Formats: sequence, C-alpha cells, structure tokens
Amino acid sequence: MLPRAGIYYFPWEISSGIVPEGETVRTFGRFHCYDIVRSRVTLVAQHESARHQVHICTKLVEPFQAQPGSLYIVLGEYERGDDKVYMVKARVLTCVEGINLPLLEQAIQKQRKYHQEREHRQEEGSQERGQESKDNS
Repeated sequence: MLPRAGIYYFPWEISSGIVPEGETVRTFGRFHCYDIVRSRVTLVAQHESARHQVHICTKLVEPFQAQPGSLYIVLGEYERGDDKVYMVKARVLTCVEGINLPLLEQAIQKQRKYHQEREHRQEEGSQERGQESKDNS
C-alpha cells in the first residue's frame, strides 16, 4: 500500500504542535543547518514577526546535496524521534530555490479552501441521499 500524499502544513503550524503524530505532511522552509551525525536538517520560515523551525530526519533521503540558505520542500511523516524531538521523517526533500514563496502560500490556502468546499458538498449530498431513502421507506 502506498503512503498518503501528504497535507500541506505551514512551518508555523508544525512548530505550534497542531499536527497529529503520524500524519503525512508536506511543508517548506529555508535550509538552516544540517547535523550529519544525527541525520537532521533544520528548516526555518518567517511568519509575521516570529521565526519558526521544523526539524527534518534525513535518514531516508541521504546522501543529498545540502544547500544552506536555499528553500526546500519536504514530504514525510510527522513523528517523535529517538531524542523525544518531533520532526518530519523525510521521504522527499527537494531544493526549490527560486520558487515564489507568497504564491506557494496562496496556493496552499486555495487548495485548503477547495478541499473544505468539496467535503462540505459531499456531506450535503450524503445527507440528501439519506433523507431520500427515509422518504422511500
């Protein structure tokens, strides 16, 4: 069975702790530092006046060419590491330097809105089908 595609979370959402453990996530950030011994990358992102960090376990994507200061997108599972630190266990870690970050954030917001509207329509459709079956009984 293939793993889930992953839900986009902003780095400030991940660092705030709202992501459930085991969730498949996609996120982004600037490459800040790389701890080769622990196979851990730290991505950072600025949101409003705060700087947010997301730790990435890189054991499944090594070796890779680290480009400090560049923008990266990561896909993986959010879990607690051996040292009790929450991190994204990367399945994909891609340098996307040059991407328009405000447009990426806007696209994530639009994707979320679309999924919410689609879910709402599906719920309404299932309620209508349920009412029709009661009326036919």
